[in-house]
Amino acid sequence: MEMAWPYEMCSIIGYRGPGVASETIVRGLKKMEYRGYDSVGIATLSGELIQIRKGVGRVSDVNASMKLDTLPGRVGIGHTRWATHGGVTAANAHPHCSSSGRLSIVHNGIIDNYLEIKERLMEKGYYFKSQTDSEVIANLLQMNYDLTGDVKDAMLKTVSELAGTYAFIAMFHNGILAAARYNEPLIVGVGKDCHFISSDVLGFVSQVSDAVFLRDGEIAILDSDLSLYDFEGNPVQQTVIKLAKNLLAVEKGEYAHFTLKEIFEQPSTIVGTDQGGPEFDMLSLYLKHAKNLYITGSGTSYNAALVGSYLLRKYASIRAEPLVASETPFLPLHFDRQSVLLALSQSGESADVLKAVNIATKGGARIVSIVNVPTSTLVRESSVSIGLNCGPEIGVAATKSFTSQLSTLYRLAEKLSSDADFRDFDKIPQSISEILFSSFEIRKIAHELRNVSDIYVLGRGIHYPIAIEGALKIKEITYIHAEGISGGELKHGPLAMMHDGVYAILINPGDSTFVDTLAGANEIKARGAKIIGISDKPNLIYDRWIKIPSVPEVFYPLVEVVPFQLLAYYAAVERNADPDYPRNLAKCVTVK
Repeated sequence: MEMAWPYEMCSIIGYRGPGVASETIVRGLKKMEYRGYDSVGIATLSGELIQIRKGVGRVSDVNASMKLDTLPGRVGIGHTRWATHGGVTAANAHPHCSSSGRLSIVHNGIIDNYLEIKERLMEKGYYFKSQTDSEVIANLLQMNYDLTGDVKDAMLKTVSELAGTYAFIAMFHNGILAAARYNEPLIVGVGKDCHFISSDVLGFVSQVSDAVFLRDGEIAILDSDLSLYDFEGNPVQQTVIKLAKNLLAVEKGEYAHFTLKEIFEQPSTIVGTDQGGPEFDMLSLYLKHAKNLYITGSGTSYNAALVGSYLLRKYASIRAEPLVASETPFLPLHFDRQSVLLALSQSGESADVLKAVNIATKGGARIVSIVNVPTSTLVRESSVSIGLNCGPEIGVAATKSFTSQLSTLYRLAEKLSSDADFRDFDKIPQSISEILFSSFEIRKIAHELRNVSDIYVLGRGIHYPIAIEGALKIKEITYIHAEGISGGELKHGPLAMMHDGVYAILINPGDSTFVDTLAGANEIKARGAKIIGISDKPNLIYDRWIKIPSVPEVFYPLVEVVPFQLLAYYAAVERNADPDYPRNLAKCVTVK
């Protein structure tokens, strides 16, 4: 049996400058909390003394109880953890100190050979306080620093001994910050008198507007200035990038939660994608001339890939095979120079998607992408990339990024089709607005669902991917079991689950799928389950009806997904669940 070990996806941040480090770090961690929120901790340097405070819970809660932002010092590091293995405990929270207490680290990723390193270090007298793989970095780096007496040499020796994926920041007793990146994001923020280093630009974009993005196999050393080296010790030229100002728009404003704000932004965000210019034209050409075309994504992005595959087949006569990104290593796929992989991602940092990209690249395939973060790894790995431009999405459950992905896929299908007429797309924002501003019935249904344990979502044809996405939204943020089902598969198993107490949501607009879906509704009703119909037409078979505007059949996915987003949001609130930060989940999964 394969051994499992602790690893986590999280946010890391370091600061060196004239300000109070603890205040700056806590502020940055709050901005990045969507990446991980099981536990939090910071370490600062005062004189040559490293002080650490950390605890289990959200940043605001731990800060309120432990006063993280009162630690003294102008150099510091911080971390929010999202544990996938290993206990959610204060001991396992970062930062971790070396045995000597003379350096501290924060880490994102997996150290595959940590048991081997840990055993070797323990034989030399180093001790460990946590169950994490991350703590070995602190002691290994301390040992190498004691041997070399030089930060750069210690970092080079340390990364040569680590196996796995990682981004880590180390704070030394002399005030130097050092960091290394290998298959995990890491960015340096450059200010007039200060430097940041973080896993996400949101950690510092409100403070500085210039950034240097580390590439895989690079080390950063922050002393009085920034120095970059590759893992062989050779100096690396710095490329400073000006950050987009829209990254600052991460406040909830008048909304109770980010998720609700992002749902209501969709009438404007679906028209903001990069749907013109040379990048769009080039990506279209790659898709048109690909002998083998694959579309990949994870979670919600995979559901968008399913819609994209349908659109390209139906309207552009292009066969596009959808792939669950995490399954790519285990599938008998044929990537070659005539293949194209279209990768969909909100963050551009998802480990599963980047692994699929790596496999396709090794086979000779060309990589193209649709991404919301223009500075992400996926964009840099792509021959051409189209931006969603929907602004930062803080809610862990994807909403506006999904409809922006769909919007882009519609425009691609239109461009690649000789006869598709998508001119009515311009009316879709208004249709979404009608749903958003007449959601009273959805709120009533959400109240009714607060104690339900099982929901089944049925859809046919182009509505089936939305049934999967709708079920995903419900289970993600309400914790109600929900399952998306192809309407035609009802009698092949799912009908056995229909009984009194179960709810079935039917995606049933008045299009070519209407009659067949209604027939399934009668079979469900006969077994005692209650039916919620999402349709532009009322019907007596529905126990509850969520009205949507009538639109051309091809555009229904953009419209019918919005009721699911609202239903999931309001049901989460009814059940006292935090819709922004659902348990056990994180926005950007950067580990296996």
